[in-house]
Amino acid sequence: MLERTTKVYLDTVPFEACGRAVALGLFDGIHDGHAPIIQKTVKAAKQNGLLSTVMTFCGSIKGEKKYITTLEERLDILTSFGVDEMLVLDFDSIKDKPHRLFCEEILRNKLNAKALFAGDDFRYGREAAGTAEDLKEFGKDNDIAVKIFKAKLYPGTDRRISSSWIREALTNGDVELVTGLMGGRSFSYSGIVTHGKQLGRTMGFPTANLIVPDEKVTVRRGVYASRVTLGHDIYNGVTNVGRRPTFDDSDADTVETYIFDFDDDIYGARIKVELLSFLRPETKFESKEELASAVAGDKIKAKTYHDKSGIMSEV
Repeated sequence: MLERTTKVYLDTVPFEACGRAVALGLFDGIHDGHAPIIQKTVKAAKQNGLLSTVMTFCGSIKGEKKYITTLEERLDILTSFGVDEMLVLDFDSIKDKPHRLFCEEILRNKLNAKALFAGDDFRYGREAAGTAEDLKEFGKDNDIAVKIFKAKLYPGTDRRISSSWIREALTNGDVELVTGLMGGRSFSYSGIVTHGKQLGRTMGFPTANLIVPDEKVTVRRGVYASRVTLGHDIYNGVTNVGRRPTFDDSDADTVETYIFDFDDDIYGARIKVELLSFLRPETKFESKEELASAVAGDKIKAKTYHDKSGIMSEV
């Protein structure tokens, strides 16, 4: 995993006389429509001696309480883009601020913005009354450059790439479409490996277990071919996302991953599990033996997927 170089600020940032280039938006999922906005922000900052800042939000936005990417995951992704700073605003504390006042207090006075970048659907201020056109007008009045990006359509369709489309695809288990919508980056769960009930170990397939964070969306429950990042190493795996209905039907979703060709003790380690392809839905089996047989089949399906799609598949 990348060493994080992007600084994080909650609600406030230190004043910088040099000024900032600021990308505006929730950026949940940081999909292929978001990427050009962030890339242009970083480029403009470097060319003009500014800090590159991505302003994002936490809290209940548009009724959503769960996110495609947690703030930590967004931080990792922004580091890969070379962003200097991430400013996280509590949506609930600013949602009733008139849109012009939002621009004056936060963008001009707090951030000392010299350039603003946003998508054409960016809305802000009380009742989301502020539009991209309002942002342009504010920029003109305050000598701040404003660049508005048109929607990016998914190749071969007339549908704009959006976080809502990603959510829809995740509900269906279509993680391969999600990878396309996110510009080649797969949907993932990250966290610290915890002790489970070690039921898999008793059946010959020990798993690395993650708890799904409360703020993170859950994909369609079931089994997926997966890829695991541990430190600087990457492994193939097969992952079950769900509530273990055969044994305890727990209240919380867990991410249980069998890592191929790996038997180290990694309890307490931080890993990232990327979901690559849906194999089958979550199923309640009548016995431990039925489950063991199904899991053996899952391992074969996942290995076949990795063999066909891996870097050596066409050699």
